[in-house]
Amino acid sequence: MKHFFTLTFLWLSFTQTAFTQVGIGTTTPDDSAILEINSSNSGLLLPRLSNAERNAITNPAHGLIIYNTDAGKLQYNSNTKVSPVWLNISTSGRSLKYSNTDTTTNINQDNAINLPIFGTQNWNDNTTLYSVNTASNSVTINEAGRYRITVNASLINPNGIRLAPEMYISVNGVQASAYASTGYTRNAGLHHKSSLHIREVLELPQNAVVSISIIKAGNSGSVTLRSANTSTFHIEKIGETQTY
Repeated sequence: MKHFFTLTFLWLSFTQTAFTQVGIGTTTPDDSAILEINSSNSGLLLPRLSNAERNAITNPAHGLIIYNTDAGKLQYNSNTKVSPVWLNISTSGRSLKYSNTDTTTNINQDNAINLPIFGTQNWNDNTTLYSVNTASNSVTINEAGRYRITVNASLINPNGIRLAPEMYISVNGVQASAYASTGYTRNAGLHHKSSLHIREVLELPQNAVVSISIIKAGNSGSVTLRSANTSTFHIEKIGETQTY
């Protein structure tokens, strides 16, 4: 009976240790790690899934990691089990740039409209992160964080009337930046061209819809974007949302 209790105690002690930490290739896993893998000639191979296979996972846990064979990227679920959002683990290539093709829309209106700047895609490093709606001239941000937004709008006023539209960044339909404005322009002595510029860092929630609002700030009259590809929108993720 004494030997039985001794063996039982040793087995329980071993079980407790075994389930506390696991070392593969090492007998002394780091105290801060539940699992430590050590090798000088091999790597770690994670489950490799296509988009379809990944999307078929039932209730994927927040933080679940897979290798996406279609994207050629390590990805993790950054959202909930019910509404998974798969993002690339790599932080390289986290920006989007568009330029305009519209040169006919009057952007000097009584009520603010979205600047028609989403015409030509210059690049989109991460289509999972940025979802562009060219019809509404907006972009949905699918991951919370800090973003740098840069907007350059080249304007032309073909009228002899003094006109001065101004613009700002909107998030979910609400103004989220300072105004960008300049002196008036009019078609007199070739003083009919101007530009508006915004450079802002915003902390955006997940699924934020970002657009550039532009509105009349002076007289009524038609103002348009100057020419194709002379107005640009650029957004880049520069940091994660901080929680305390």
